[in-house]
Order: sequence, then C-alpha cells, then structure tokens
Amino acid sequence: MNGLLTLLVLLPLAGFLVNGLLGRRLGPVFVNVVGVGLPLAAFGVAVWAWRILEAGGGEPLIETVFTWALVGEHVFEVSFYLDRLSAVMALIVTGVGALIHIYSIGYMKGDESYARYFAYLNLFLFFMLLLVLGRSLLVLFVGWEGVGLASYLLIGFWFQDVDKARAGRKAFITNRVGDAGFLLGMFLIFTAVGTLEMDQINEAFAGGLIPVGIATAAGILLFIGATGKSAQIPLHVWLPDAMAGPTPVSALIHAATMVTAGVYLVARMSGVYLEAPAASTLIAVIGLLTAFLAATIALVQTDIKKVLAYSTISQLGFMFLALGVGAYAVAVFHLFTHAFFKAALFLGAGSVIHALNGEQDIRRMGGLSRRIPWTSGTFLVATAAIAGLPPLAGFFSKDEILWFALASGQGGAFWLWLLGSVTAFLTALYMFRLYWLVFLGRSRMAPEVAEHVHESPWPMTSVLVVLAVFSVIAGWFALPQYLAPLLPAPDLRFDWPILHWALIVFAVLVAVAGLVAAGVLYGNGGRRAEAIERRFARLYRVLAGKYYVDEIYERLLQRPWLWISDRVFLRLGDRILLDGSLHGLAALARRGAEVLARVQTGSLHWYAWMTLLGLVAVLIWMWRYV
Repeated sequence: MNGLLTLLVLLPLAGFLVNGLLGRRLGPVFVNVVGVGLPLAAFGVAVWAWRILEAGGGEPLIETVFTWALVGEHVFEVSFYLDRLSAVMALIVTGVGALIHIYSIGYMKGDESYARYFAYLNLFLFFMLLLVLGRSLLVLFVGWEGVGLASYLLIGFWFQDVDKARAGRKAFITNRVGDAGFLLGMFLIFTAVGTLEMDQINEAFAGGLIPVGIATAAGILLFIGATGKSAQIPLHVWLPDAMAGPTPVSALIHAATMVTAGVYLVARMSGVYLEAPAASTLIAVIGLLTAFLAATIALVQTDIKKVLAYSTISQLGFMFLALGVGAYAVAVFHLFTHAFFKAALFLGAGSVIHALNGEQDIRRMGGLSRRIPWTSGTFLVATAAIAGLPPLAGFFSKDEILWFALASGQGGAFWLWLLGSVTAFLTALYMFRLYWLVFLGRSRMAPEVAEHVHESPWPMTSVLVVLAVFSVIAGWFALPQYLAPLLPAPDLRFDWPILHWALIVFAVLVAVAGLVAAGVLYGNGGRRAEAIERRFARLYRVLAGKYYVDEIYERLLQRPWLWISDRVFLRLGDRILLDGSLHGLAALARRGAEVLARVQTGSLHWYAWMTLLGLVAVLIWMWRYV
C-alpha cells in the first residue's frame, strides 16, 4: 500500500513534534497518549507492512518519497525499502521501543522534563526507523547520524549534572570518529558502483564487477563506522558512560536501536563482504576480542548498569563474530533474541534502582528477591537467557554463532570457537554473579533504604513480564531460515551432525558451569571471591580499570591535542596571528587618528599656514618634476 512505510517512519516524528511543542503545556496525560500511543501505532503499522510483504511472497516493498538531489546523471532519492531483514529490524525497533515507552510512564513519573523526555524518545525511534528502512546508504546515514544526535540528547538528558553532560558529549564525539570511516566507505562505493542504493550495490559486488581490493577497502571503512555505533574495540569506550541517562534510555540504546545499527549495516551490505574475505576476517577477530575483553571487565564491575553495559559490548562482539564468518542471518538472530533479554535486564535494573531510591552499587544490595518478586523473577529469566541455558532464547542464537565460528567455510576456525566458548562461560559467570549479589544472599542495604524497598508500579512490571516471556520464546522462531533467501548460510568446512550435537551439549555445560561458579564464589557472602581478588590483586586492578583504555586515550590523544590546541591554535594562531594582526591594525588606526587630531586644532591661523605650506610643496614638486 503506497504511503505505508512513510507513515511508519513519520509517526514517531509526529510524537516528537507534538510533545516537544505542546507536551509541557498540556500535561502528563497528553504526553502519555502521544508519546506512547504513536510508537504503539507505529508497531501496528510495522506488523501491517510485514503482512503485506509476506502476502507478496517476500518481494521487497519500495516506496519513493521524493527526489532529494540531481547531480549530473545521478539521482538521489529518499526511498524506503522493506524486505525481510528490514521488516525484522522495524518490528524490533517499534515493538521493544513501544514497551520501553510504556515502562517510562512509571519510571519517569514526576520528572520536571517529562514531556521533553518522551519527545526525545520518539525522535530516537524516528531516526532508527529511517536507518533501517532507508533504501540508500545516504538515507541510512541520515538516520545513522540522527540516532547519534538523539543518543547525545538522552544520555545527557539531566544535563544540569556535569558528569552526565560529559557522558553525552563523549558518546557523540566517539561516534564521529567512526562516522568518518563510514563516509569514506560510502564515497568509495559510489565512485566504484555509481549508486548508493544498497540492493544495487550488493548486486554489483556479487556479480564480480568490482575488484577485491575495492571491496576490502570499502568493507573495512564501513566496519570502522560500525565499531563506533556498535561499540567495538577500539571505539567501545563511550557505551559504559552512556549509562548516565535514564535507565529506559539505556534499554532503548542497548536493546533495540543505536548499538544494533552497526550489525544491521554489515548484514545489509553482505554482498560487499562476501567479496572481501580479509575484511570479514578482521570483523570476526575484532568481534571476538571485544566479546572476550568486555566479558572480563564485566566480572568486576560494581555498578549494576555498568555490568549490563559491558555485557552489551560483549554480546555485540558475538554478533560481529557471526558476521565475520559469513553467518549473517545468525547474527541477526542473536540481535533479535538479545533485544528481549537485554531490554528485560536493563529495565529490571531500572526497577531495582527505582526500589532502592537511586542506589546502583551492587555491593549495597542483596536479598531483594523476597521484596520485589516480579522484578527478581523476570530478571532471573533474562539472566538465564543471556547465559545460554536451554530452552531460553539466548541458547539457540549463541549456539548457532559458536557452531559457525568453528564450522564455517568462510573463516571458521578452532580458536574462534574456543575463545568464544570461554567468553560464553564468562557471560554466565558475571550474569549470575550479578543476580546473586542483587537478589540473593543477605541484605547489605542501608537501613534507611531497606525500609522503603517496594515493587515497581504496573507500567514497569507488566513490561518486564512481557519481555521475560519473549526471552523464553524468541529463540523458537526459525529466524535464520526465514532470512535465508536474503542472507544464506555459509558453506561448512564439515557437516557432522554428531559433532554439532556434541557442541550443543558442551555449550549447555559451559553455561551451567558459569552458574555453578557464581554460586560457589558468591554463595557464602562472597568470601571466596574476595580471597581471589586479594590473591590476584594486580589483575583485578587492571580489570577494574577497564584495561586503562580511557587513560591511554587521554595520554596519547587528549593531552597532546589539548597542548596543540592551547599552544598552537589558541596562543599562536588565535592570539598572535588573528588577534595580533587585528589589534595591530586597530593600534595603527588609533595612532594615525592621534596625529591627525593634532592637526585639527580649530585655529584659523594654523590652517592658513598649513595651506600655504601645502601650496609651496606643490609648487616645488611641479618645478622639480613637471
């Protein structure tokens, strides 16, 4: 139906405009109706569009809105493109996004900037839908930059706090580094192919029309953009600090929108990467190293949201591992399951923080399962899902990733599977550590906090229940098979069913081992864990310091650039060259004025003498030179 995709994109934009202009004046009820109603309507439209897509046998729906620019023979259009991949992404964005909006009604109740919050949240959905539905890289890039803007506004939502404002700025600047690579890759592809329409780009590369060197360079440049948006090393440093925003914002960024954009970009441009094995190998290695390093950092974090932040970085690393070995549909499958259990975890953390009046340090929690049972139960389901316990969602998608890491004929290797399995064990360990310290054991809460602990209101707990249900059943959807016509699975180096089943059993044992290890270490008040921390104090400091990446960046990048900015650009360039030249001209004009002021005395005799001297000078000059 013509205009359906445009309507889908514009509904959240309308929410942003209406609440931004009228929300504060008309009150919270109006804000809720608009701010939550329009994302729910967008989800309904997304479902409608998906049904039309399937009724047409999966043939893509293309909708041209307007012609953006004409440059010579090249036409740049704002067009929307719905196939099975973008439909899955649109359903995730609008479905999980709408649930987070509902949750926000309870979480943000009473905030003085309530209308502004929902306006920004709607803006986030608009730009993310623009990103996933854009047919061309140009439209995708507008959405790409838009979610960067929206994240800046939401991370620094409470901008009166300097640290929160600084966190928003850090996210914005770090992503601009990756975006430079994205732009260069886009320019290179346009030069080589002559179009920015992604379906045509994939066809051109898949047809063998583009040299491998260009495919490799373009793939690496686009991946640089993905490392910024999806927080892969070395551009991962912004995501933990993004926890400065309201907790529902963290859930939206981590589960359904911004950080998944890089994964979607690589999957959407699979035609390029299939012709660039070197770029794909780089993606697999970076993804796996990111997954492992982030998991080790999560082991020692004490802020409940920071644990989940590093968990997100690690899970994104698993997705890039799958992309790097050619299992594009499996990467999207894990993105799909991750959206539900990670949203449940973040919103569960928000419920804990709400119950404890803002407390986020897990060392000052414990014993909460009896006090907030709905939050505890849903958090446990999501924890088991991300740990990979069957039959929950994360088990199915993570198992597929580890299988293709070993068996894929497009870069699979034993060491990828081995390190991935170690990382899966660490995932189960740090997640059950988190659950144990927050909900089990003895209470370590301050008395004044403990006496006011209460379960969250129904808009929050009902969303947690829905997300917990999908954390159970999302893995039962045969998403890789559904996406196979677009994103076929790679050829296997070996296809031995008995080996596959053995690896499945091993993966379950790894997850159970992580659960047991967490119980052993933290089941006696954490004394065994504390003993290990003391014994390996140096390693613990490195992990707690997050491998000192921020400090390295500060010394190698921030301080030198501050010195250059101060000594070269400010002192030499601004003060000496610019200010000095302008001040010099002003001083010259001032002194000239002072000399002329002495001539203008107001004495007629003086003026007569000056006139006479001038005439004499003219006569002498004429006599000498004429």
